[in-house]
Amino acid sequence: MKVLVIQHVACEGLGGLDGVFHRAGVHVDIINLWRGQELLKTLHGYGGLVILGGPMNVYEEDQYPFLRDEGVLINEAVTKGIPALGICLGAQLIAKACGARVTSGLRKEIGWYELQLTPDGEVDKLFSRFPRRFKVFQWHGDTFEIPRGATHLTASDLFPHQAFRYYNAYALQFHLEVDEVMIQTWLHEYAGELASLPYIQADQILADTRANIADLHQIAQVFYTQFLNLLGCRMVP
Repeated sequence: MKVLVIQHVACEGLGGLDGVFHRAGVHVDIINLWRGQELLKTLHGYGGLVILGGPMNVYEEDQYPFLRDEGVLINEAVTKGIPALGICLGAQLIAKACGARVTSGLRKEIGWYELQLTPDGEVDKLFSRFPRRFKVFQWHGDTFEIPRGATHLTASDLFPHQAFRYYNAYALQFHLEVDEVMIQTWLHEYAGELASLPYIQADQILADTRANIADLHQIAQVFYTQFLNLLGCRMVP
């Protein structure tokens, strides 16, 4: 099994997904757009697609032309039934490729927030073993509509559209892949953004991380196991 991973910036990598793919024997090819590597023209030979996060917006195609090219690969995955996973920016790109609008939210959602499953989320293959309410790590200001024909899976109070499934493509606005080191790195890398948001405090995010990271890892493993099943693989203990 080969999976293509699209990485937009150095600090937003696979995180916990890296070890999961390794233990399952999945071969991962990473395209590092931040290094100037070019996207492939097709997913031929790949059984899965993962699109990671990044600070750019999906509507900044003139500044970041690769965003337009990612839409082509997403459409190929959907058309051919290749399992795809989009995280944060990746989720917004899936939404856009599937015909939904991506817009700015009322305010940025950065830190730890509670989500709840929708009725459809409670019976979804990848989310059915989640608790009905659970906390996740967020770092975004934009949001997406649910594409026509997609299944709405999770919601928060501030951003009701947090995840959806469109055929074999899963779009997650939130971050299951993070660990403490990754979050600390983001607080450093995006310190300028935080400085402009007085309602968000880095110290509080770190305290909340210590309180919630173990539970996040637990539900992330549930999700990873089911995503591997979608890929036709299995989790190796």
